[in-house]
Amino acid sequence: MRLVVQRVTRARVTVQDRCVAEIGPGLLVLAGFGRADTLALPGTRVWTALCAKLFDLRIFPDPAGKLNLSLRDTGGALCLVSQFTLYADTRRGRRPSFTEAAAPDLARALYERLAADLAAQAPGAFAQGVFGAEMLLDFVNWGPVTILLDSAEYEG
Repeated sequence: MRLVVQRVTRARVTVQDRCVAEIGPGLLVLAGFGRADTLALPGTRVWTALCAKLFDLRIFPDPAGKLNLSLRDTGGALCLVSQFTLYADTRRGRRPSFTEAAAPDLARALYERLAADLAAQAPGAFAQGVFGAEMLLDFVNWGPVTILLDSAEYEG
């Protein structure tokens, strides 16, 4: 599982000219699942650690302007969007290969479980995109702050 975490002042997800998700200050999280991920991943130490990391990263400013506050501290919002392209392999040629991305049925199941787990823990508003849809993302990256969390770095 790979998560791209972006601190945002706002984010909006549109599918076929219809807004399906919108948040104010908080995190926009792009989530992708790899071929090595399985239905056994949810609930594991790695899964739990990555979910906790999302809420506990100290990437929001305190009153002195230092990055000392987490999403949990600020009560900020979270918007989750599926993103299979996080597993793109660009080592050969000009067209990315997506063979390392999880199969759609598996990715959907993992995405839905991640959405449920994050929604249950979210300190503020929770919104999500539509799995498998072509989405337009409109957001303002605040900082900019963008962080990659990869489950491979939390294993072992």
